[in-house]
Formats: sequence, C-alpha cells, structure tokens
Amino acid sequence: SDPTENDSVEGLRPNARGPGLVTFGPDRVADFCKKNRLQLIIRAHECVMDGFERFAHGQLITLFSATNYCGTANNAGAILVVGRGLVVVPKLIHPLPPPIHSPEASPERVGDDAWMQELNIQRPPTPTRGRPQPEVDRNSLAYI
Repeated sequence: SDPTENDSVEGLRPNARGPGLVTFGPDRVADFCKKNRLQLIIRAHECVMDGFERFAHGQLITLFSATNYCGTANNAGAILVVGRGLVVVPKLIHPLPPPIHSPEASPERVGDDAWMQELNIQRPPTPTRGRPQPEVDRNSLAYI
C-alpha cells in the first residue's frame, strides 16, 4: 500500500498497482500514529526521485536509498540521520555517472537509452505530496 497522491486525499482507495492494494490518506496515518503513540513512520520500497518524500504533514517519510534504480531511473537515494534529541535529517545520495570504461558508457550503448537519459535530464524533482506544511512542533520527530 502507498500514500495517496497528496495530503488532501483522505481515507482508503484502491491502488492502481494491483488488486488487494490500497492507497491511504493522511487521516489514516494520523490515526495510526495516535493509536500506537508514534510521532513518525518511516517506510521504504517505493522509488521516489529525490530519495525521500514527506507525507501526512511530516508524520510519514518514504525513504529509498538505491540511486539510479535499475540503471535507468536516474533517481537520487537518501538516508536519514538521527541526531541528538531524535532530530531526523535526510541526506541525499546523488547517482554517479557511469565510469568511462564501463559498458554503460560505451559509444555503442549511448544510443540504446539516449531517450531515457534525455528524459532524466529534463525530469523535475519529485513534488512534495500534500498541501503547504502547517507549523510543526520543532521538537517533534515529524519536524524535518
């Protein structure tokens, strides 16, 4: 299951990724956090172009650490650093260009995926899900 497209879409809805899967809104995240006395949920296994993405007013973070997923996505990866006072700070990992001697960088190979390379150059960053963020308690784990 995945978060909905933005913070304004609440509840559960069918997920286009397949039968039995749903998307969940920020209301479901807030309810889950309240019932389980959590301030923050960190989830993974969804490729997000900037390596991490906030949802549900910062109560949920999607984290993806694999850069250039499957050799074609040209996405950044990210890690979360937990500091003193449990302050969570994302650190981006940008994909490296292929080494000059690698098969991916050979002149014969460039034409194979030139369209994907051009598309990735023009790719805008992943938009932030949801509405503008309200004021958040800076001592909360939801503040990043």
